[in-house]
Amino acid sequence: MTSTFFSHELKSFWRSKNTGKSIAIKIVMGVLIFILLLYVLAFGIFLDIILGKMFPAEDLTVAFCGIILVYFLTDLLMRMQLQELPTLKVQPYLHLPVKRNSVVSYLALTALLSFFNLWPIVLFGPFIIKVILPDSGSGVALAFMFSIIALALFNNYLALYIKRKANLNGWIFLIAGGILALATCGDYLWHWYSLKAISYLFFGNLMVKPYLVLLPLLLAVAMYYINFYYLKGNLYLEELSSKKEHAKSSTEIPFLGRFGHVGDLVANEVKLILRNKRPRSALIMGLFFMFYGLIFYTNPQMGEGFKIFVGMFMTGIFIINYGQFMFSWQASHFDGILVSKVKFRDFLKAKYLLFTIVSTVAFILTTPYVYFGWKTVLIHFVMYLWNLGINTTIVLYFANRNYKRIDLSKGASFNWEGVGASQLLLSFPLIAFPYVIYWPLKHFGYDNIALVVLALLGVVFIITRDFWIKKLEQDFQTKRYQIAEGFRNK
Repeated sequence: MTSTFFSHELKSFWRSKNTGKSIAIKIVMGVLIFILLLYVLAFGIFLDIILGKMFPAEDLTVAFCGIILVYFLTDLLMRMQLQELPTLKVQPYLHLPVKRNSVVSYLALTALLSFFNLWPIVLFGPFIIKVILPDSGSGVALAFMFSIIALALFNNYLALYIKRKANLNGWIFLIAGGILALATCGDYLWHWYSLKAISYLFFGNLMVKPYLVLLPLLLAVAMYYINFYYLKGNLYLEELSSKKEHAKSSTEIPFLGRFGHVGDLVANEVKLILRNKRPRSALIMGLFFMFYGLIFYTNPQMGEGFKIFVGMFMTGIFIINYGQFMFSWQASHFDGILVSKVKFRDFLKAKYLLFTIVSTVAFILTTPYVYFGWKTVLIHFVMYLWNLGINTTIVLYFANRNYKRIDLSKGASFNWEGVGASQLLLSFPLIAFPYVIYWPLKHFGYDNIALVVLALLGVVFIITRDFWIKKLEQDFQTKRYQIAEGFRNK
């Protein structure tokens, strides 16, 4: 049955309207992945030299054993962000004499076709051949190789399991990411323990007890079967991606009910975000950006100028990621919106209200950065006002110029659907505008005045929001038919 499923997917690909575009994208991605693997191979070939310079006081094998666990924690985080879920439209097979185990086995098999599974072999293989094989013999070298392959497969199925569970409950993804972040901070920030020492505890013993290779092998097999039975139990989902939830009336969100019709539109927007992959990933990524400050604020070389950039992104990343596709999220029913009784002015007000709510929550979540000083939180608040006033208006202005549709069911990893020239142009004013004001004043020693000016501009735009909504509505009226025509091109 595996060959039959594969044949059906090939036919589906070649018969698609976008076959030419898909081939071009796959060729470009294939070339980029090949170049990346060449870089990884070069890094692996010279890994012994690199480790010797990084840890001159340690034996090469000890240093190597210490970095493996750190690598696989990083690998898991990357998989959670970038690795796509293998899918197969299973409904056409459910009424046929096709065993469910065959369908699930096919999905489990295609999950192995990821360059993430090849990466650790290319990276660590040369070191094992150059250093461990001559020093410890073929038995230990094979134990290391099988252990690394097994851990790669464990990470593969663990990441897929987390992402599948997260499709049903977004908190799962946040909890998993939080655990990884805490595990990293526990070592490198708070120094509670040493991941390097924990890694050596296993791989160091593997040098003298090669039979310990059974442990990662058992972990990989166990994670495979956890995935297998989870998929089998959810086989009736269309693409094993999300379960249909019982629809709830917007009136069941009391806070939004007080805003009337605009609140109803926001409630529908919230449902759209929570029920679909790509908009939900925009929200999840916004929550992950709350840790962005830890990258910059822990580095003493980063000045206050970077806090403008970090504060803008932490309190406004959802506005940027979600707002630039303002109409694309509704592409499948955009024609219906054009002929409905919904006033576009209310549509815009709902977007502003949604962004205000999410950015307010984001600002509250950044308040623990007061650890780095009260001025840090002050800068966050200034950029919060800037985002609500100016960046929201800029993002919605460029959204009027995006005519590319988005398939809500698709994930965000390596997905450029809906991305056009307007998104590239958008990045320049978003990043440059606050610095056009901040840097000249800071250069003359008026950095506090610069913050006041940024905050006042944000407040002015918030106060005059009705004026900007009117201008955006007029702009939309001139482009609505272009937008609708673009959304009809699948």
